[in-house]
Amino acid sequence: MTHPHVTALHRYPVKSLAGHPVEQLTIDRSGPQGDRTWMLVLPDGQGLTAREQPELMLIRPELTATGLTIRAADRSDLVVTIPTGPTDIPVKVHSTELLASSAGNGADAWFSEVLGTPLRLVYLGDPDIRPVRPDHAEPDDRVSLADGFPLLLTSTESLDALNDLVAAGRFPDEWPLSMTRFRPNVVVSGMPAAWAEDGWRRIRIGDAIFRTPKGCDRCVMTTVDPDTAARGREPLASLVKHRRWDGKSWFGMNLIPDTPGTQIRLGDQIEILESVPDPDGPPR
Repeated sequence: MTHPHVTALHRYPVKSLAGHPVEQLTIDRSGPQGDRTWMLVLPDGQGLTAREQPELMLIRPELTATGLTIRAADRSDLVVTIPTGPTDIPVKVHSTELLASSAGNGADAWFSEVLGTPLRLVYLGDPDIRPVRPDHAEPDDRVSLADGFPLLLTSTESLDALNDLVAAGRFPDEWPLSMTRFRPNVVVSGMPAAWAEDGWRRIRIGDAIFRTPKGCDRCVMTTVDPDTAARGREPLASLVKHRRWDGKSWFGMNLIPDTPGTQIRLGDQIEILESVPDPDGPPR
């Protein structure tokens, strides 16, 4: 019998830019080390995402020992060092306000030219300052610059089931969808059935323990092809029809770490510590 196990791990150094696969992740209280600790902001401090500018997904950041190397088509590479200056830039992640550090005028000019709008690149030097939304978390839970939770987990069985729905739906020309559309940190395979993760409440991955406070309600960003930045109708068209509760469409499970300082690796088995059978409704 096949047991659920980790088949892919991903890190996203800059919010909404391309991610990259890794063989292991070190888990801090706010999520994987190096995950979404940088962000592009508009002049008013609001974070810019691929919801508004899909071309962000075509820019490829790579973590280095001193910061980032960032690549875009037909541009010279941008090398950014971790800021040592003050943490005094007011920024917003959706409605959450916090302070970040400037990556410098050179980085701002590079991104502004590439994307055709005035932008600043900022860095969250202390990833433990932003609390997770209190209705699904404990008071000490923290998150980096990710939308709402420290990590996201998806399963290949659920993606296969979703792709079957896409193939039989209104937009079969958009089949098949890749997992990269959903920007997970952890991808698991060997599930007993599609959507089995909906019922998880606590799990162990290798030596790391996580709570699964709620599923992930999906937005228009999933309709962007991460390889071309072209926008389509799927997967939302199929999720709205088949995975719709509380006025939202669901795919994947959010995770909150309970054992910071541990690592998760490719091949780690998933142990289900708490679950509910056959949940009828949104994955919570």
